Amino acid sequence: MNTSTILYLLGVAVVLCPTMLVVGLGLPLLFGRPLTESTQTRLAKGCAYLGLTSAVAILITMLITGIREVPIEFGNWVEVHEEGFHFHLKLVFDRLSVPFAILSYVLCGTAGAFANIYLQGDRGYDRFFILYAFFMLGIIVSTVAGTIETLFFGWELVGLSSALLVAYFHERPGPVRNGLRIWSIYRFSDAAFLVAALLLHHLTGKGDFDILMGEGTWPNGTAVITSWQALPVGLLLLLAAAGKSGMVPFSGWLPRAMEGPTPSSAVFYGALSIHLGTYLLLRISPLLNASPTLSFAVVVLGAISAISGSLMARVQNDVKNSLAYASLTQIGVITVEIGLGLRYIALIHMIGHACLRTLQLLRAPSFLHDHKAMENAVGIRLNTNDCAVPKTTSPLQLVVYRFAYERGYLDTLIDSFLVQPFVKLFRFFNECERSWTEALSGTKPDEQRQPSADLELVEEMV
Repeated sequence: MNTSTILYLLGVAVVLCPTMLVVGLGLPLLFGRPLTESTQTRLAKGCAYLGLTSAVAILITMLITGIREVPIEFGNWVEVHEEGFHFHLKLVFDRLSVPFAILSYVLCGTAGAFANIYLQGDRGYDRFFILYAFFMLGIIVSTVAGTIETLFFGWELVGLSSALLVAYFHERPGPVRNGLRIWSIYRFSDAAFLVAALLLHHLTGKGDFDILMGEGTWPNGTAVITSWQALPVGLLLLLAAAGKSGMVPFSGWLPRAMEGPTPSSAVFYGALSIHLGTYLLLRISPLLNASPTLSFAVVVLGAISAISGSLMARVQNDVKNSLAYASLTQIGVITVEIGLGLRYIALIHMIGHACLRTLQLLRAPSFLHDHKAMENAVGIRLNTNDCAVPKTTSPLQLVVYRFAYERGYLDTLIDSFLVQPFVKLFRFFNECERSWTEALSGTKPDEQRQPSADLELVEEMV
């Protein structure tokens, strides 16, 4: 076999491994005969090892042969000949996707091995691992996607599995409410992603990323669209990235995400899912090269997120919340690096930060246990870095402390200017539908009509 065939088979194996895991874990559940915990663990480890081996083999082959990009075509989903539009299924292995795919397999495998012990005997063990499999499939598809519609498919799988795992302990109202909150923010950012994809198709006729690259490969490509065309597409994708990575103004969902099990918090919001927004910005780097205004907006958003995350992390009294906002700080710095054109530095920063946060979050439960054991052994409460307001402080310090303690008032602003207007609009539409239905049916309106169950759920979430 020649080199092209080997790379093609290895590329298919990278995506096929998480697909096999979803099928292997999902089919027994559909037939009501779930696998044993040990079998699920072995299957997850086997798929992670095989996918990691395939990704590393691609990297080694590309380094030896000097190949910088390996596209894998699967044809068109939809094609409109008259307009020149098509939705293409394509994978791309290049200097951006291959390192991130290796990182994804390493961290997913680590979190899966940790979850085997952490959740052993838990009645939601099967549910955790099927959602874990969907997440792995989503992150790998997003990583190696060669078109914007393929990336959106993986993007949605990551969002859905993440929100469901935040609500993993569904017996309590808190995790369910937080899962709904995260899902609603994801919906808003996904809408921006969809509009950007449609706009890109309108401008170029297709959503292939190599169209944006022009003649070059990542990160040296030059967009084929003009600066004024790149700006609206880039701003919409920046909004989508901000929602997925928890940047300002959407950073309020980061501490809510810690309601899920520790393995999911580590691999999702400490390592991979939170970096998916910055990965998207790296993938569309030709748009940043084409529009200085867009690059400036990326730098500003990253700087604001980094400063806000640094302030908020300092006043948290919970280790997981503190790590969540510390992750936001680094995400902001990475975003600044991307806006300044430091693409390789941003990629290395992402890989190092993801590994560090995974270790810290997986270590957090043991750290708290060891700390309590040490306090019990010495018989006194150990000195800690208390986050309370200092006794002597200036008015400016009090304002900054209150801003950080209230998490920038971002949840309140989103509720007031985004969520509540939508709820009122939907209530208005609900009343119009009821009135129109009663007018057509000839029935009298109820004197006291109760809001629908969906609206009650939304209002409770707000």
